Amino acid sequence: MPTSLQNPKNLGQRQRSALPVLDWAPQYQMHWLRPDLVAGLTLAAYAIPVSLAYASLAGQPEETGLYCYLLGGVVYAAFGTSRHMAVGPTSAISILVGASLASMAPSDTTRQIHLATATAALVAVIGILAWLFRLGNIVNFISETVLSGFKVGTGLVIISSQLPKLFGVHTGGSNFFTRVIQVLEHLGQTHLPTLAVGAAALALLILGERLLPRRPVALFVVVFFTAIMSVRPLGGLGVKTIGSIPAGLPHLGWPLIAWNEADDLFALALGCFLLAYVEGISVARTYALKHGYEINADQELLALGMANLASGLGHGYPLAGGMSQSAVCEKAGAKTPLALVFASLSIGAVLLFLTGLMKNLPDSVLAAVVLMAVRGLIQPKELKLIRRTCKLEFRLAAAAVVGVLAFGILKGVLLAVVLTILLLLRRASRPRVLLLGRLKGTDRFVDILRYAEHELVPGVLVFRIESGLFYFNVQNVKAEILSQAEDYPSLKLVILDLSTSANIDLAGGRMLNDLHRELAARGAQLKLAEVHGDARDLLRAEGLHERVEGIEQRMPVATLVAH
Repeated sequence: MPTSLQNPKNLGQRQRSALPVLDWAPQYQMHWLRPDLVAGLTLAAYAIPVSLAYASLAGQPEETGLYCYLLGGVVYAAFGTSRHMAVGPTSAISILVGASLASMAPSDTTRQIHLATATAALVAVIGILAWLFRLGNIVNFISETVLSGFKVGTGLVIISSQLPKLFGVHTGGSNFFTRVIQVLEHLGQTHLPTLAVGAAALALLILGERLLPRRPVALFVVVFFTAIMSVRPLGGLGVKTIGSIPAGLPHLGWPLIAWNEADDLFALALGCFLLAYVEGISVARTYALKHGYEINADQELLALGMANLASGLGHGYPLAGGMSQSAVCEKAGAKTPLALVFASLSIGAVLLFLTGLMKNLPDSVLAAVVLMAVRGLIQPKELKLIRRTCKLEFRLAAAAVVGVLAFGILKGVLLAVVLTILLLLRRASRPRVLLLGRLKGTDRFVDILRYAEHELVPGVLVFRIESGLFYFNVQNVKAEILSQAEDYPSLKLVILDLSTSANIDLAGGRMLNDLHRELAARGAQLKLAEVHGDARDLLRAEGLHERVEGIEQRMPVATLVAH
């Protein structure tokens, strides 16, 4: 009989692990319902115009962006571990899909639609396979310091993308700097009615946040300006609105492509997956740190895969957890993923009944909502604290900021990750080698730089290596020990305290053998203290136990000094 049938408890645990909704739904508290509902409605108000714009970037019909939110949000709410992340189309993925499919099926919109849905399905397959192989730990290389820089850089990038809408100017630009420069160059072309509407919306948002904290101010502002534009249209003055939204819900169905086309789409799907996961997990961790809960990186792989599967089956295209929509959701007060379900229901209702009303929402009002939502991401005090604490960590945060601003979110984060890995390798290759002295009146040996009441044993140098001994650091360790030995002409004994060196590889064992030989040539003996069991096995295999004392049994420093 299968184990799962023998032990229903284990089956339940596996189900809850794969479906986090089974954990948080039974614990749902009724006072969360109102903030989740408000956050869902606010997210829907944001998502509708944004998804239309992103769908056009992807070369897809406008309604496909809505389908991504409609289906992806419900599925992520069941499988995801973030309480605040909102999934849907993003600008980076939309641009990547649009550029790639335009070259694969030029001038064939119908074919591009099928290829886009197939790409989403392939992203789902990649995400589910990555979950099965538990590859989520790769994000551990993104440190909290990098996240701090990521938040600031992403906030500035999103702000720069909304400035043209706010000022009513047409600009391009591939990154933050070019966008800002072009906005400054076109300030003389500012469309004053559009700016007036956006500035009024921004003022109301700021005022409402101060006078009505924890209220759905953004939702009120969106409804207010949509109503005004419906009663007294300003289209004659050139104020741009989001336009008509095609009505109706999507019909579920598998993408119609051939196997050879799926092979051609794999590179695009892999790029979309990497882009979606790096950005999504960074967003999820950002809000998890802010609100004090845990994110399961492996489970996020499954959630991303299942959300993309739903999008592909519902005639959408690849989606991700984006910073701007997540900022809107969090700022509106979301408590649980149920906010995404309310957002999906709201978008479904709009598709069925309210498409005629939403067409009057001004673009500049949307820009104001986004600007207010992301301003909390920019925290100069956090960067100042990092700078005071550790300048090297501050450089990593600054690199993340500059990387995101100059190269975009994905490349910026990847640049910071590469710098983090290089820093780790640098630190690992040059471990601290501490000189120890006897604490007066005791048998303890301590770092002489931290304890003034130490005494050195005549003719003896005692070192503690604050790392394992591996092929990439052993030469630096040996050089440091021999360098200090040269300054000690009456040296008779060198003791290495390996209590903090639990792991030693073959190169480490051979380095100790070489160190023994070079010290012997200078008339000094080498002994090893506090050698761990696995390290003793390796050193015995190297035959070092026949020449160096302290390997056969784990001996403290004081005992070796006394012998």
